Amino acid sequence: MNFRPCIDIHKGKVKQIVGSSLRDEGDTAKDNFVSSRDAVFYARMYREHGLTGGHIILLNPADSPYYEGTRRQAIEALQGAPGILQIGGGITADNAVEFLEAGATHVIVTSYVFKNGKINYSNLKKLVDAVGKDHIVLDLSCKAAEDGYYIVTDRWQKMTDVRLCEETLDELSQYCDEFLVHAADVEGKQNGIEENVAKILGSWGKIPITYAGGVKDLSDIEKLKKIGKGKVDVTVGSALDIFGGPLKMENIISACQ
Repeated sequence: MNFRPCIDIHKGKVKQIVGSSLRDEGDTAKDNFVSSRDAVFYARMYREHGLTGGHIILLNPADSPYYEGTRRQAIEALQGAPGILQIGGGITADNAVEFLEAGATHVIVTSYVFKNGKINYSNLKKLVDAVGKDHIVLDLSCKAAEDGYYIVTDRWQKMTDVRLCEETLDELSQYCDEFLVHAADVEGKQNGIEENVAKILGSWGKIPITYAGGVKDLSDIEKLKKIGKGKVDVTVGSALDIFGGPLKMENIISACQ
């Protein structure tokens, strides 16, 4: 189990937010933390700690007046610490290459692949043709429904009819190198992990998977390690001391190992 660091950028600032509060209309979100440091600072910090496989997420849509500032922060971070971070947020087959050329190891994609509530295989295959499956992370962030968990798109605002289950993981693993799964219902709330999501991921575990959402203390790391059968990596955001939380990053790294 590995610790995967994160850099979330909203309105051109490195932030930690409550995931379920994010709205494209008005570019609003409930902030847990707004950093005075830029994204390059965090990228270089992660490099100094020998951390790889973390992700940068652009939280403004491409048509937002804040998008260019957010994108600029992301590109500077990739260039400042090349070869250690993935990037997601508004990625398409048309722009994916430029992020890889800027220093990203992978592009992270949700909304381009899940259109109108379904898997858009045309877009998925275009993406594979553009960058190769070895450079793709599919973001299967999800929310709970009555009969399970379903993938959500457009910055966790729209439900799809694609269920998070072993069949979906089997099918989509043909097109990507890794999965990233935010449990959107608990993202940023520091109330504990979504255990049922972790069980689904740990029971499958055929390619690298990173879980994000709800971690509040080291006991959550131990719980995820057990439930995920050691096959699921973890991202911790709002609970980290570098984002105003109580947990030291060094302790999280040690707990994962």
